[in-house]
Amino acid sequence: MADDPRSHESPRTAVVWSVLRAELRRRRDLGVTELAVLDVGGGSGVFAVPLAEMGLTVTVVDASADALATLQRRAAEAGVAGRVVAVQGDADRIAEAVQAASYDLVLCHSILEVVEDPGQTIATIARLLRPGGRASVLVANRVATVLARVLSGRVAEAARAFADPAGRSGAADAVRRRFDTGVLTGLLEAGGLVVERLHGVRVVADLVPGAMLEGVPGGVEALLDLELAAAATPPYRDIAAQLHAFARRP
Repeated sequence: MADDPRSHESPRTAVVWSVLRAELRRRRDLGVTELAVLDVGGGSGVFAVPLAEMGLTVTVVDASADALATLQRRAAEAGVAGRVVAVQGDADRIAEAVQAASYDLVLCHSILEVVEDPGQTIATIARLLRPGGRASVLVANRVATVLARVLSGRVAEAARAFADPAGRSGAADAVRRRFDTGVLTGLLEAGGLVVERLHGVRVVADLVPGAMLEGVPGGVEALLDLELAAAATPPYRDIAAQLHAFARRP
């Protein structure tokens, strides 16, 4: 597994990549040189292609044929087409598309918000992992949804999201559900996973327009450092736009 050059990172994704890099270093220290990765709903390969460039074999399951075509094109352009497998399938029926106990790492990013049964999806992911395998789970944070709507003047929507256990702002809300730290942790544990790390994602990264950092020496790096520091620190973690859990199959 090659070292990650971080060329694909931004303050918005740095927290997730920092966790994934730490896991890859841990595996490398144990003498593991090959890992099988499954990216559920991985679309056009935002994570899959960089991981393949790092020497991993990545299977991406996504319902969109167009997204998978983009994935294959990007993988070919990066010279890693042989390490990326595209499978068309629905996240609600992921077990029909791939074999159980076949993966060392499963990515489930922005999927639990839209599936029919998030508990069943997590239980399936646990079965897809080999014993000792890890799952990277990224979800929308219901707390951040309330705050964001207040700040944009949509107070009625904020009140509905606050009162709704699923964090929905109303019937027109395109997202089925959002999570807080307690609900996410409970869901993963009920599905048979042990939560090892919990971070906020986009704690401060969304608060600074990119144009404000243009021409500021070290501005982007400083924002990235602050994002990483705040990500694991309550209460900053708990109001991030997204929550990231890294969990293990015993």
